[in-house]
Amino acid sequence: MNCRIFLVRHGETEWNALMKYQGQTDVPLSEKGRQQAELIGRRLAAEKLHGVYSSDLKRAYETAEYISKYHGLNVNTVPELRELNFGAWEGLTSKDISRLYANEISRWWESPLTTRIPGGETLGEMVERSVAAIKKIVSLHQGENVAVVSHGGAIRSIVGNLLGMDLNKYWRLRLDNACLSILDFPEWEKGVLVLFNDCSHLSTNNHFSKTVLPAGK
Repeated sequence: MNCRIFLVRHGETEWNALMKYQGQTDVPLSEKGRQQAELIGRRLAAEKLHGVYSSDLKRAYETAEYISKYHGLNVNTVPELRELNFGAWEGLTSKDISRLYANEISRWWESPLTTRIPGGETLGEMVERSVAAIKKIVSLHQGENVAVVSHGGAIRSIVGNLLGMDLNKYWRLRLDNACLSILDFPEWEKGVLVLFNDCSHLSTNNHFSKTVLPAGK
C-alpha cells in the first residue's frame, strides 16, 4: 500500500527576505509568505488528503493551515520536523557568522553532520529526528496521501536520506519557499522521489499543469 507525502517548505518570512538564519526562532510568515501559502493550498486543493502535518513553528503551521482548509482537516504538529537549531547563529546573516564565528562556521561547512553549532545542534541530530518523524507518518498512512509542511534543512535531510546522499553536502539541494516535493513510499526502504522543489504554482499567472504521477505509478 503506497503512502504519498506532499512535502512542502513553509512560505517566506521577513528573516528569509533578509537572509537571516532562522533555525528554531519562531518567525511568522510575511505578507508574501501568506500569499505563497495560499497558492500552495490551491495547488493541493484537488488532491485527496488524509492528513496534514507540520512543524510546530509558526511559519510552517501557518502554511499548513492554508492547505488544510481545503480538506476540512486539522493540522497535526510534530516538533521533530523543526528546522535545525542554529543556536547562537539565529538572527545573523552568513556575513555576520563568518565575522563572529569564523572557526566554527569553517568546521561546520566541512562536516555539519558532526559539528555542533554553538548553543545549537548537529546536522546529524536533525536528520535523526526528522527522518524518524517521516517514518512514523508513513507507517500511519499506508494507502493514503498526506501533506507535510516543514523547513529547508529538515526537508533536505529527509530527501537526502531517502536518496542515500552524503548529507554533509545537503546544502547542494536547492529548496525555495513554498515549494512542493513529492515522495512515494510503497514501503520505507523503497521510497521514491517523484518531484522536487516545484514552484510552478507560484508563477505570476498562477496557472500550472498537474505534472505528478498517480499514487503507486
